[in-house]
Amino acid sequence: MGRLFGTDGIRGIANVDLTPTLAYDLGRAVGHLMDGNGRSVVIGQDTRRSGDMLVSALAAGLTSVGTDAVLLGVVTTPCLTHVAAAAGHAAGIMVSASHNPADDNGLKVVSGGRKIDDEAEEQLERLILQAESLPGRTNAALGRVVHDASSVDGYRRHLAEAAGDALRGLRIAIDCANGSASAIAPNLFGELGAEATVLFDQPDGTNINLDCGSTHPETLAARVAALGIDIGFAFDGDADRLIAADEHGGVVDGDAVMGICALQRLRDGALRNGILVATVMSNGGLQRAIEAAGARLLRTPVGDRNVLDAMERTGAVLGGEQSGHVIFRDLATTGDGMLTAIELVKAIRAAGGATLSELAAQIPRLPQVVINSAVRHKDAWQVDPEFAAAVARAETLLGSRGRVLVRPSGTEPKLRIMVEGDQPEEIDEIARELAELARARLN
Repeated sequence: MGRLFGTDGIRGIANVDLTPTLAYDLGRAVGHLMDGNGRSVVIGQDTRRSGDMLVSALAAGLTSVGTDAVLLGVVTTPCLTHVAAAAGHAAGIMVSASHNPADDNGLKVVSGGRKIDDEAEEQLERLILQAESLPGRTNAALGRVVHDASSVDGYRRHLAEAAGDALRGLRIAIDCANGSASAIAPNLFGELGAEATVLFDQPDGTNINLDCGSTHPETLAARVAALGIDIGFAFDGDADRLIAADEHGGVVDGDAVMGICALQRLRDGALRNGILVATVMSNGGLQRAIEAAGARLLRTPVGDRNVLDAMERTGAVLGGEQSGHVIFRDLATTGDGMLTAIELVKAIRAAGGATLSELAAQIPRLPQVVINSAVRHKDAWQVDPEFAAAVARAETLLGSRGRVLVRPSGTEPKLRIMVEGDQPEEIDEIARELAELARARLN
């Protein structure tokens, strides 16, 4: 068996790669590893039709080893994470494939308000391999299945406290991606005093993320512009990401959202240690804006877990990804699309009359060229002397005017080559030369 856990839990096509048997075995493994006998594990799901099947299998696995399975129903990933920590559950399991198509699904395990670490994932994989040999329980010692929708109220209060009256009177549009946000966002933002136009909040089990949500914000942006709405919010399937739309229908990605919030926090003296954490994929324009203001951008490898690790190591309170997964560590331990929307509005309000488009314009976007070069030896690029030397020459040539990022694909036999800089013609030429050399040297 290959490694089950990727960068965001276990993912696959539901009932093909991700089977009920695997979910059952994971439930048994989690109950055993988290010392869940006599304790509870909370489970949430998004709106995919396969969610009910996988939740039932997880619950069966958990209860078979004496662990209660507490079912929240359709909730967001940050809601599941909040409830798991606040209510003292042994762990939480979210059934979602986030921004992926409806046929996919996933199983994400959290504990203590965050994703479990690599060591815990490796332990779970070993336990899954021997799931049949794990000790079971007889009738009186079996776990129970408990349905608990009331715990979501605590998460709503958490967001309401963060928002205060910042959204009162604001005209907003919400794209729920036909996903988890459909169950929470429309009522929440209405209760916070916003006048909300709601899109894509009619999930049918098959339409999650379908031409909507944070990966397809065009419809939301067009509606915002057409109706004269102040701001738009597009969430992904499990609502841990946010992409915004400004009053003119311009799309505002995670880099711009982070930049706006970081600069305002810096002015307020609330950007702890003057650090914003972002991944290697964030645009160089964000780095320029942050450094020009006297703060520092700390880059990490791709993945929100890497971002959170760096935030905890440096004491930073703000970090995230270009995709819209943003962490406000003084308020939460995971990315939360709705919390990010609230914090973005608060930053706009604090800017004293500036619009979202005006604030986003303060975060420049440098031209980028990305080429996926098909190679057989994608992990050998650093040890091939000719290719490594070419990368070094390109970095020297660009200097402070740009950067080169080379990284192997995690899922395909490809080398991803990104070149960023002020001059489109220059970076295009560099990227093409590196891609051609990679094909010649790494096949």
